[in-house]
Amino acid sequence: MKSRAELIKALTAYTTKFKEERLLALQFLELLKSAQCYYRDHLPGHITGSAWIVDEGRTHVLLIHHNNLNKWLQPGGHADGDENVLNVAIREANEETGLTNLIQLTSGLFDLDIHPIPARKAFPEHLHFDVRFLFQASRKDELKISEESSDLKWINLEEVPALTQNNPSILRMIKKLEAIAN
Repeated sequence: MKSRAELIKALTAYTTKFKEERLLALQFLELLKSAQCYYRDHLPGHITGSAWIVDEGRTHVLLIHHNNLNKWLQPGGHADGDENVLNVAIREANEETGLTNLIQLTSGLFDLDIHPIPARKAFPEHLHFDVRFLFQASRKDELKISEESSDLKWINLEEVPALTQNNPSILRMIKKLEAIAN
């Protein structure tokens, strides 16, 4: 997804067994008609990129405890004008975890999600149109907690639902990972 055109092509061809995701892809395509959709001040929402990072055995996922949202989530963040959303996901993973040796496990999109972000300071509530990619990293690599997080750790996949309060999009990524492993 090195450009808007590549993302549009990927979204148009995107197949998923999750009905809600098929609807999300259509909403992404509509958002991408806006020239400013890769900028964080674009309302009602904007493109973000994130990394679902699993270990070599695919038994653990690396999650951060986000300070502002007070939630356990995968690393990710704003595109800030960068239309290469894969690079956005990699950059954010590096900034939020310290990992630099990520291996991309799938060649294209792993997951899509649209979720609300609460109002903060002078910025209103808005939507993140999150493009997610699947990566692998070693649990032996040194981790570095960013200023945006209060914690960062490898979580056993069996513990993720309780830790993330059964977040439907995170549960969906676990199901997708299990399908790839089988």
